[in-house]
Amino acid sequence: MTYAYGRGVVAAAVTVLVLALSAASVHSEPRDPRVRAWGANGAGQLGNGSLVVQQTPAGVQGLARADVRELAAGGSNDTNSFAVALLNDGTVESWGGNGNGQLGDGTTVGRPFPATVAGLAGVSKITAGLNFTSAVRGGRVLAWGDNAFGQLGNGAVEASPRPAAVQSLSKVKDIASGCYHVVALREDGTVWTWGRNQFGQLGLGSTTDRNTPRRVPDLTDVVEVAAGCNHSLVRTADGTVKAWGYNSNGQLGNDSTEHGSSPVDVNHLTDVARIYAAGYHSFAVLDDGQVRAWGWNGAGHLGDGSTVSRTTPVPVPGLTDVTALAGGYNHTLAVLSDGSVLAWGENTMGQLGDGTTTNSLTPVTALPPGSGTTRVAASKVSRASYAY
Repeated sequence: MTYAYGRGVVAAAVTVLVLALSAASVHSEPRDPRVRAWGANGAGQLGNGSLVVQQTPAGVQGLARADVRELAAGGSNDTNSFAVALLNDGTVESWGGNGNGQLGDGTTVGRPFPATVAGLAGVSKITAGLNFTSAVRGGRVLAWGDNAFGQLGNGAVEASPRPAAVQSLSKVKDIASGCYHVVALREDGTVWTWGRNQFGQLGLGSTTDRNTPRRVPDLTDVVEVAAGCNHSLVRTADGTVKAWGYNSNGQLGNDSTEHGSSPVDVNHLTDVARIYAAGYHSFAVLDDGQVRAWGWNGAGHLGDGSTVSRTTPVPVPGLTDVTALAGGYNHTLAVLSDGSVLAWGENTMGQLGDGTTTNSLTPVTALPPGSGTTRVAASKVSRASYAY
């Protein structure tokens, strides 16, 4: 359209420019500022107020991504799974199944939406096991929920629906939970463990359960810890990755399938930036953003295009620029530097987030570039996924 006067031409041009910029802004901004969740929802673990399975990412009620420092998911099946979120202000919110008091609200009643864990503030780390939760506050560990194997670390085996102190452990800076055990990293680089030890997952050279923390012998200079369902991983300052515990599918990455009750080196790994332990498989993200995977692979959740379990780390083809990763029982999630979220493995409950229930041996897109996502989470043995 042509205008008779110069002022009209300028106004029209400005209008077109503003509309164009607005459209570009809308396209580039995240479409949903909330934490997003998808997959199984039998206990309300997706936090959207319902119990309906979700095959694509949907917002968690009232939980803004920008407010969340860390999110962890737990549960032993699709009907008792739960999630906990650590907010930037040091408080904790929880939702989902609560049969063992894992929501920390003093009850065993579940709920399909987040609510604050009363009386809990100043928290710096959070982690979730099958039906229990642990948190670090002021360098000390608090825990609540199921305690059948001493995983609350308080010297007892009775469940606790409210946070209780783990005995005799201070200056903790990182923590990870397996199905029934906990791995804690102290500021001095030592590692302490407690809970179930059936496969040696405590790393103490035995298979005796412990209901209070014990130091893993001869392990120093550790900078990161991770825990699978029944195995444990650590990364040391020199870039070495060590593992112990359950190993029937090669979870320890030492070219064997024998369980190990003491740390062993994971083979063929250098330049490791981060480690991640899923239910029965493990990952390392390298300095250049590439990924190595090993362990159980029955549903193709290692992402190497096969269903062959791996006893030593193998590359995940075509997967680069990975900034964060999480694994469930039979599926895996990854965040790329462009903000996209990829998923692969089992998809029977829509946990890959691509709108289908079709399994995938290679990564599919759950969230596109620009989604605003920087981290992901998944329960180690259930089928729900989270992005935040």
